[in-house]
Amino acid sequence: MDRKEKRKMIVRRIAQEIKDGDFVNLGIGMPTEVANYIPEDITVYFQSENGILGVGPAPEPGKEDPDLINAGGGYITEKKGAAYFDSCTSFAIIRGGHLDMTVLGALQVDQEGNLANWMIPGKLVPGMGGAMDLVAGTKKVVIAMEHRDKHGNSKILKKCNLPLTAAGKVNLIVTDMAVIEVTEKGLLLKEVAAWTNLEEVKQATEADLIVADNVGTFE
Repeated sequence: MDRKEKRKMIVRRIAQEIKDGDFVNLGIGMPTEVANYIPEDITVYFQSENGILGVGPAPEPGKEDPDLINAGGGYITEKKGAAYFDSCTSFAIIRGGHLDMTVLGALQVDQEGNLANWMIPGKLVPGMGGAMDLVAGTKKVVIAMEHRDKHGNSKILKKCNLPLTAAGKVNLIVTDMAVIEVTEKGLLLKEVAAWTNLEEVKQATEADLIVADNVGTFE
C-alpha cells in the first residue's frame, strides 16, 4: 500500500467517528480530506477558522472557486445553508466549546495525550495558528497522522520532545497502522490496519500500549 492509499485509509476511518449533527473543524492538510468520506445519510457541519460554517467536500477538478477556500488556502465547496462570519465570531465558536470534534495533524503525540504539531526547532514557522484554540476548546480531539516520520521514527512517544501545542487534550489517534484511544490509564490500542499486524504496531510505537481484549481491524 502506497502513502496516498494509507492517507485515504486514515481519513476514511476518522469519518466513522463523526455522528449526525456534529459540528467539526478539520485542520490543514490531510484532515481536510475527512469531508470527502461522510455518508450521505448524516448531516455534519464543518467549520473553518477563516469564517465559514457549512464546508462541503473538495470541488471537482476544474470547478474550483477562488473565493471559496479553507484556513489553509485549499479549495472547498459550500453546503446549502452555509454561513460566513468574521474571525472574532469564528474563534468565539471554537473557544466557546461549540465544536464537537476537531481533526488535526501532528508531529508528535505522547502517552499522556500531549500534542506537538506546530514547530520544529531551527525551522522558520509563522506560529501555531488556531490549533491551540481548537485543542483547548473542542469536546473531542482526533489526530490524523502517519505512525512514523520520514526517518522511520515513531511519532507516538512516551513524552513529546518538541514544543507542545497543548497538554493532555488528545482523545483519539488514527494512523496508517492503528486506532489508539487516550485514556486515564494510558494509550489503548483498539484497532490495527488490515495491511499490518499487532506486533508491527508495537515495534513502531515508542509509547507504552494497552492492548484491548478484542482488537479490531480497519482498512
